[in-house]
Amino acid sequence: MRWRWMPVPEPIPDSVRKPTPATTPWPERLAGARREREGARRWRRRRVNDGAALDFAGNDYLGLALDPRVSEAAAVGARRFGAGAGASHLVSGHLAIHEALENTLAEWLGRERALLFSTGYMANLGVLQALADGGTALFQDRLNHASLIDGAALSGARSRRFHHRDNDDLERLLARSHAAHRLIISDGVFSMDGDVADVNALAHVARRHQAWLMIDDAHGIGVLGEHGGGCSEGMGSDEVPVLVGTLGKALGTGGAFVAGDAALIEHITQFARSYVYTTAQPPAVASASLAALNIVRDEPEHRARLNANIATFRREAQRLGLPLAKSTTPIQPLMLGDEARTLRWAASLERAGIAVGAIRPPTVPLGQARLRITLSALHTPDDIERLLDGLVACQREVAP
Repeated sequence: MRWRWMPVPEPIPDSVRKPTPATTPWPERLAGARREREGARRWRRRRVNDGAALDFAGNDYLGLALDPRVSEAAAVGARRFGAGAGASHLVSGHLAIHEALENTLAEWLGRERALLFSTGYMANLGVLQALADGGTALFQDRLNHASLIDGAALSGARSRRFHHRDNDDLERLLARSHAAHRLIISDGVFSMDGDVADVNALAHVARRHQAWLMIDDAHGIGVLGEHGGGCSEGMGSDEVPVLVGTLGKALGTGGAFVAGDAALIEHITQFARSYVYTTAQPPAVASASLAALNIVRDEPEHRARLNANIATFRREAQRLGLPLAKSTTPIQPLMLGDEARTLRWAASLERAGIAVGAIRPPTVPLGQARLRITLSALHTPDDIERLLDGLVACQREVAP
């Protein structure tokens, strides 16, 4: 073997060496992000809810989180099955109470099967990651929930967003698409605006363009429909193939589900990473959810009280000239526009012992800051009057 001499490379002079990028210490980076967000008056702070404030901020629309029957069912579930499931559904964590809840959900919603997730966020991430890939085109309403936007990004699919509740814009985007698979995605009830998707119209558009339709009805399940089945009640898997709902809002417990035909549910079971690689829902929560679901199905009077409260609040708020958005659901946005004004009104109400949501960008578009007021079946006429009095005081004292 012959050896060949190779010259040793000369060192690169400092004058031509590429400079090493300056590193920023992590604490400095975090402090800078905080300064920027605080400077924009968008730094969020948690409130400790000790039950003292009158709650017009939560999503317990039917008051079931405080129903003693639901609490007792949670206790029974824990005593029978333990405090936790102990493993993922596909290992040993799928318990009889989970199976019973999934079967009851599927029957109630007119679907072949349902699949439990630990949270609604995990459900949306898992469904989109399991269904979509680089050959899929996703078409989303611009005001969809953050979990749907993040799920689309996780999937690797191309995602387009159509103008809010604008089917003409959706049709235009679909007509330009040559993707092998197309999925239309919309909230059922939009969480910050309270308006409702026209699911029938979306289903017609999907059919014309050979697309599937996915509805996230987190804020409609238990509230809308004659039997509480949400904004797509009475529509089957042929019209809404992918139906997602949560248990932590109108049902008052926690977790989420996706419902559809058997092939869809089996596919998600196999391919949704947020389902496969997480511990199953605690059995106490599943037991409580089953009890809450039976109440929703069998006791329509809770929805009747909620609807009466919505009608009362809207009638009186309009009489007082409060700038309400157009919503017939428990979510009643009071559109203030200015972020500082929104914070002042929320602080004034808090001092009066009333909790509301002060919603600012980036949660909502720039210039659309608002108070997010939510109504419950548990609110009394006196509660609503107290809220209205507080809002009138805001008009007088902190309106500028």
